[in-house]
Formats: sequence, C-alpha cells, structure tokens
Amino acid sequence: MSRFLPVIILTVVLIVIQTTVMSYLAVAGLTPDVLLIWIVYLAVARGQLTATVTGFLAGLVMDLLSGSDGMLGLSALAKSSGGFVAGYFFNENKIQQTLGTYRFLLIIAAAAFVHNLIYFIIFLQGSSVTWWHATLYYGLPAALYTTATGLIPMFVFARRTLT
Repeated sequence: MSRFLPVIILTVVLIVIQTTVMSYLAVAGLTPDVLLIWIVYLAVARGQLTATVTGFLAGLVMDLLSGSDGMLGLSALAKSSGGFVAGYFFNENKIQQTLGTYRFLLIIAAAAFVHNLIYFIIFLQGSSVTWWHATLYYGLPAALYTTATGLIPMFVFARRTLT
C-alpha cells in the first residue's frame, strides 16, 4: 500500500489542478491534460498495469466531478486506453533515458491521440458534428497542446539525468 500512496496523492492533486487551474491556460477552448501526462509518466516509470488502472480511476473521478451528462465512464475509458498504449513503451532499463528525451513527448502524443480518438468517437455519437471535424479541430490540437505541456517534465527529467 505504501508504494501506491504517493501515486494516489499526486493523482488527486492533479485532478484538482486539472479541474480548477487548467481552465486558465485554455487556448481556443482547449486545455492541456496534465492528468494524461501523469498517466504517461506512470506508464514509462512503473509499467502498463499501473498506468491503465490509474487512468481508469482518475478518469472515473473526473467523470463524477464533471457530471458528464450521461457519459459516465467515458473519461475512464479514454484515460485508461491512453495509459495502456503508453505502457507499451515501458522498459525497466531505460526509464530515465525515456523521461528525459523526446521519446517522452512522442509517447505523450501517442497516448493523447488515442485518448482523444476514443473520447470523440463515443462522445459525438448522435450529434451533427462529424468525427473528422472533431478530430481536426479539437482532438489533434488538444493532443499537441498536451504534448507541448509535456516539455516541462521532460526538461526536468533531462536536467536530473545530466546531474
């Protein structure tokens, strides 16, 4: 249990930050997903299972907090899928090298793309907005914004690797 306590505490803190502070960083209505960056970090540092379970639980809490209008579990599915995809890049021998290089950004981009793809395919069912429109105008820009935000932890880990 003590191994997972820091993960639980930081996940709760990031959920609070995602639901409160990140709206101030919105650009054209898009906000970076710091929770997904955390899930990718967990995938790279601890493996696929930890990232998938954390993504599911954090997404479920996000759904419960947002009152997701009949879509309870959608964020849980999307975030756990992003964690699952990111978990394929887990290599116990190259954790620090991955976190401190561009590979971390590529993993964030892949996870964000899968996350947004699943989210929009399900969320837009029955609406007049086409899937392509949502992907081009919301999904890809949101994935790029999240990836750009991932530069911050990448530089922190790169600095740790150098010292």
